[in-house]
Amino acid sequence: MPGRSLPVWLALVALGLTGVGAHAFDDTGYPDLKGKWERASSTRWADRNNVTAPLTPEYRAIYQANVADMEAGGQGDDPTYMCMAPGMPRDMVAYEDMEVVVTPGTTYILIDHIHDSRRIFTDGREWPDQIESTFTGYSIGRWVDTRGNGQFDLLEVETRGFKGPRVFDESGLPLHHDNQTVVKERIFLDPADPNLFYDEITTFDHALTRPWTVTKSYRRVPDKHPVWREIVCMEDNQHVRIGKDDYFLSADGRLMPSRKDQPPPDLTYFRTPAKQR
Repeated sequence: MPGRSLPVWLALVALGLTGVGAHAFDDTGYPDLKGKWERASSTRWADRNNVTAPLTPEYRAIYQANVADMEAGGQGDDPTYMCMAPGMPRDMVAYEDMEVVVTPGTTYILIDHIHDSRRIFTDGREWPDQIESTFTGYSIGRWVDTRGNGQFDLLEVETRGFKGPRVFDESGLPLHHDNQTVVKERIFLDPADPNLFYDEITTFDHALTRPWTVTKSYRRVPDKHPVWREIVCMEDNQHVRIGKDDYFLSADGRLMPSRKDQPPPDLTYFRTPAKQR
């Protein structure tokens, strides 16, 4: 019956039309970044004591205060203990395993940590008039063929549009509180080792006396089918922030101090049990 066959015919035509002009993305012109990558460099932004950080005198004092606070049991300016995102450029420490996905208009950097995943737009767009501030920022990049052989081998990225608080690393090495940071990156495979790639990161920030370049490295995991863990930061997090003070939860679920002689929190809104005579 013609009436019954018409919907099937239309469906077949629709399927055929969707295939017209559609081509699979040819990624052979890009570096092979497939698979699972682990960090191959330190979680610190510089050396262990960050003595090479070109901080202004004001932010050197802030850094020293952060270190002193941590030595006394506090957290300094580091917000990640409460599962807040580390933001850029700290995202690229890669606290958890990383995946790089290259598509025609966007390169994705996926890190199963505290909202560390990134979108780097490579579609030729201009900077928008307004950027909604985020910890990770807004990234625009371009693939470059530096060798002139028709193969892209370098991803240049610029990231703007931040909010805070953010620091460089867990030592409390600070970024400026004005959040006017600009981060520029050069991402490339090691020419001699296809299982090693680098991110040359230059930070422009008012906490610094000059632009500061640090190179992070990552090594490909050899597993053909790697296991991707689920990381939920709030799970088993024993930190409690009340007002401007940090406390811990003990193993039996009771509030306890995080530093010596720390007073209890303000109990204004709790009814105090009457003392028994």
